[in-house]
Amino acid sequence: MKSLLVVKLFWVMDFRRIDALPPYAFAEIDRLKLDLRRSGEDVIDLGFGNPDLPSPEIAVEKLTEAAAKPRNHRYSASRGIPNLRAAICELYQRRFGVVLDPEREAIATIGAKEGLSHLLWLLVEPGDVALVPTPSYPIHLFAPVLAGASVAQVAMGPDEDVLANLADAYERSRPRPRIVILSFPHNPTTTVVSPRFWQRIVDFARERELFLVHDFAYADIAFDGYEPPSILAAEGAREVAVELYSMTKGYSMAGWRVGFAVGNADAVAALGRLKSYLDYGTFQPIQIAAIVALREADAHVAAVCDEYRSRRDALRNGLMRIGWPVATPCATMFLWAPIPHPYRELGSHEFALRLLQEARVSVSPGAGFGPGGDGFVRFALVENEQRIGQAVRGIRSALPALGAGTARV
Repeated sequence: MKSLLVVKLFWVMDFRRIDALPPYAFAEIDRLKLDLRRSGEDVIDLGFGNPDLPSPEIAVEKLTEAAAKPRNHRYSASRGIPNLRAAICELYQRRFGVVLDPEREAIATIGAKEGLSHLLWLLVEPGDVALVPTPSYPIHLFAPVLAGASVAQVAMGPDEDVLANLADAYERSRPRPRIVILSFPHNPTTTVVSPRFWQRIVDFARERELFLVHDFAYADIAFDGYEPPSILAAEGAREVAVELYSMTKGYSMAGWRVGFAVGNADAVAALGRLKSYLDYGTFQPIQIAAIVALREADAHVAAVCDEYRSRRDALRNGLMRIGWPVATPCATMFLWAPIPHPYRELGSHEFALRLLQEARVSVSPGAGFGPGGDGFVRFALVENEQRIGQAVRGIRSALPALGAGTARV
């Protein structure tokens, strides 16, 4: 009897959309960080912007109470329950002087990232162009790509004229861009803007029939008297703009996944229609607890800001003391630090690896935020001041050339 040769043929699936994404920029850093911790090393993680401060106690208590009620275990509303939409509108009037209609101009999202990504499905398609500053938070650069559009990059940074750069990118783009994605206070560069800037951007968009998407993730984290303005306070903004607000940072509710899209009524309605097919909203006890936080936890937000300001000062002063000049941000939970001159030729990825290997300090390489970021690293203020002091001492030991030529940073 002849033996049979069995040959298995494997069909390789070609997955759509993700092939357009580059390899994860922070993968090697994360892998080394995990290996060091598994071997017992103490790594101070100032890379991932994951808030370490507790959520408001009043929200935790309300969550516990609401979760004990079986009626809250059922499907909720994809748009967010009415009182949650009312609470975000109350906050906007109280904080930013913006009056919103909770029925037409506000919708709850499962975090700002989900809201932004799904909003882009509605605003762009293959053949469209989005204007996006770079460096930027990665989802700003890749949400348009996942929706099938292309990205025209706009130079971003404290010394850049963003509006002039936008105008130049708009004129050079073929076809003309359809949307602009912005985020101020800005991650990673910590750049901030004024109400006058927003009015100029809104006027720019109305003249050119552009739609504006503003990720207001760091609306609550500001210091030294600076108050981040909402784009919706600009005249005519609701004709051309949607703003995304998140409870992740100011309320330290990162894992709760509570965000909002507010502004242009047509865009909000379209997002609501899309979400009705995709989800049933965040777990209802979380929504109920978020209502209490939005209405009663202003003092908690102020205390969170004070803590991040103290950490900012500790890290900035410590780096300056060892010969690494850095700017003092007036918003966000980050420091955007130029690589010191003696180490600049390493580039941000190799420099970040050096800090991790030799100082046991993890930072985010600027190249991971897109073109224009490679000369920088980002520190996240997610460790207490004692740990920050330990990080500074480790950096001083790992970078012996600090203080030699760093004035040229």
